[in-house]
Order: sequence, then C-alpha cells, then structure tokens
Amino acid sequence: MPELPDLEVIRHVLAGRVVGVPIVSVEILRPLIVRNLLATETGEELAPHLIGRSFSGVQRRGKFLLLFLDSDAVLVIHPMLAGRLRYGRPLARHRSRDALVLGLVDGQELRYHDARDMGKVYVVHDPEEVPTFASLGPEANDAALTLEVFRERLRARRGEIKGVLVDQTFVAGIGNAYADEILWRARLYPFRRRSSLAPDDVAALHHAMQTVLDEAIQTLSARLGDQIDVEVRDFLSVHGKGGSLCPRCGSAISEVKRQGSATHFCRTCQPGVMVAR
Repeated sequence: MPELPDLEVIRHVLAGRVVGVPIVSVEILRPLIVRNLLATETGEELAPHLIGRSFSGVQRRGKFLLLFLDSDAVLVIHPMLAGRLRYGRPLARHRSRDALVLGLVDGQELRYHDARDMGKVYVVHDPEEVPTFASLGPEANDAALTLEVFRERLRARRGEIKGVLVDQTFVAGIGNAYADEILWRARLYPFRRRSSLAPDDVAALHHAMQTVLDEAIQTLSARLGDQIDVEVRDFLSVHGKGGSLCPRCGSAISEVKRQGSATHFCRTCQPGVMVAR
C-alpha cells in the first residue's frame, strides 16, 4: 500500500515532470476504477475534460495524490492497497490491470495500474467530493502537529495504539507498514491500549513518527528516480520481515495476522501481552 513517504516522493517527482505539460490523449481501460464526478449528464465522457489541459500542480493529502489541471478539474488518485502510478515512455502494450492512460504532449505518459482493482481515480471539481477525503486528520509529518497537539488528539482515542495510528481521521498518511516501523522505533507494543500510554510513551511515539517518515522520504528519494511505480520496502526494520532478526536486539521478529493484515514487531524490544478484544 503506498503510504505517506511513497506518495510524497511520487508527488515530488511528478511536480518536476508534468507541471505545464498538456494531455493529448486519454484511454480509460477500467471504467469502474476511473470515476468522473465532473459529469453533468448521464454518460458524459471524461476525455473532453482532460484533452488539451495542462497540469498546474501536484499535491498530496494523506494517502491521496492530487493532480491539478489548468481548468477547475482535479485528478484525485487513491491507490488503496495495490494501485501504482507509472510515469515514462509509453508501454508497447496495455497490461491486464491498467485502468487509465494519459498521453502527454512531450511523448511521456501517466498510467494508473491496480492489480487488485481496489483503488480509484476520481476527476472532480473539489477534492472533498471524494469519499473519506473531508474527514482526514492532520498530516502525520506536518510541523504544526507538535507534541502538544499530538498528545491532545491522542487523548480522545480508544483502542490499540496501532489501530489509532492507521486511522486516517487521527493523522493522515500512515498505513500498516509505517505504523509497524514507528512503533518499533518507539519501542511500543502494537496491541497496547492507547489509554495505558504514559507521557514519555506518547513523546517517544510522536518523535518516532516524525523521524521514521522523514528518513523514509529521504531514502526513497535517493533510490526511486523516475520509477515511481516501484514499491521499495527492503530498508524497513521490521515490517514484512517476520522470522528475521531484529536489527536492534537480534531477537526474531514476530508476525501476527488479523483480518488479513499482518503486524510485525519485536517481542523483546516491544514487550506486551495481547488481550482479548
């Protein structure tokens, strides 16, 4: 799942490549994935809203990518679990799960691909028309999210701390992978109740959130180049590494699966007892 660091690097790359570049062709290969919310009549086609328009800016909000056009339209991409956006020379042929292809006047293309058909591309006048967008909390890496603000927002939350971190209404941008990394860095048991956190625990969590996300952005920026459709996670400390050795203490990394989602942590560095829900 693309999370804040992945999408922040994609935003930066595209901002330097596509701003000011007109769209010359539009292919919608999977209409269920591409949602035209500009339509004023049933069946109104999307292509006339895009062809001839240039990109005027690229932004990120939580786990959404926003590509603004020099009209009143915005492409809002929500990759969900497996969505990927490719930028580069046109492919020789379409892949089975390509959903949208935008040809650009400079000979490059933007291509959205989703192996699981879970993500969506919305074309809207206002991003808040997109489901869940208006309810997003502050950006997890926003400098304005100080320890005091973070502590106050956290105070109102209930449940396990990992569940709080991935709740986009609490802070926006953190998913399963970086929640694991943040909690490992803060030495906090993922299934610990939020109400049990001491003030020092909250401070450690806030600091870990800022440093893990910042370091990941720097690492991905150095490694991805223009290959923004490639997911790089091998540098992470615990996520996806069940059975490997903890890089801090050398104990085996544990993996716990719940409802199709895996949590990775070190039982030595992050001690705790799982309680019944």
